[in-house]
Amino acid sequence: MATPAAGRSGGTIAIGDWRERHQSTFTETRHNVRVFFRDRLAVIGLVWIALMVVVAVAAPWIAPYPDQGRGASDLQSRFEAPSASHPFGTDNQGRDVLSRVIFGARIPLVISSVVAAAVLLIGPLLGGLAGYYGGWADEVIMRITDIFLAFPALVLAMAMVAILGPNLRNLALAIVVTWWPWYTRLVRGMAVSLRERPYVEAAKVMGVRDGRIVLRHILPNAFGPVVVQITLDIGTVILEVAGLSFLGLGAKPPTPEWGLMVSEGVEYVLEQWWISVFPGLAIFLLVLAFNLVGDGLRDVLDPRMKR
Repeated sequence: MATPAAGRSGGTIAIGDWRERHQSTFTETRHNVRVFFRDRLAVIGLVWIALMVVVAVAAPWIAPYPDQGRGASDLQSRFEAPSASHPFGTDNQGRDVLSRVIFGARIPLVISSVVAAAVLLIGPLLGGLAGYYGGWADEVIMRITDIFLAFPALVLAMAMVAILGPNLRNLALAIVVTWWPWYTRLVRGMAVSLRERPYVEAAKVMGVRDGRIVLRHILPNAFGPVVVQITLDIGTVILEVAGLSFLGLGAKPPTPEWGLMVSEGVEYVLEQWWISVFPGLAIFLLVLAFNLVGDGLRDVLDPRMKR
């Protein structure tokens, strides 16, 4: 009779511990959310990003000239200055610039999301394995990482797109290839420190598999700095997408892409300034919004910034 009682007692303690940890996690999350929303600039950035997502999704319904937003020309309306009928003016093909800016929000948001997902899947996993195992695994992974880091990211991306062919799919692939090594190095440094922590040693003694330790203990504890870094880097990715499209290595006409729109308006910038200025302003505001959100997350998630 004593054994079941002990079992019930042990079960009650386990449930109590789980509830205590769950409550602690919930309290910390609620505190972090409250700290984040105290940062007005971070909230403004988050609101702007959310607005851009809504604009990108609802582009066919909110753009004043949806067909022109997709690329249809109206040569009779070329180079019209900003007015009530065309708030952002028209370009060299008579297309409404506002409609094209609205449709153009889709490409940087989609590509940056794809790049972030791919980089977070590849970089932290390789870094966690390198830092946890050490030895030959660390040497192989980090030497490959060093090879990619030896080249400037933009130059390497340009070379890859030039070889594979200029289009948005190859552009996204090139950015992923040039960005994952930074996250491998970041997580590797944290994994070297985390593998010596008591809870990791306890997991080893209990016979937990190495792969499970990396996935359940190493990577989650490296989550904060990685999320902060990727949020800050998304702005750079957006700039890189726009820059490569500006150089003719990304989107092709008549695709509504902000960098390409800036490139198309450069020839007329002294007189028809609105063709380049408004898509350039859209790039600036979206990059700024991601940087503001990244700064807010850093204050919340980076242990060195917590007060």
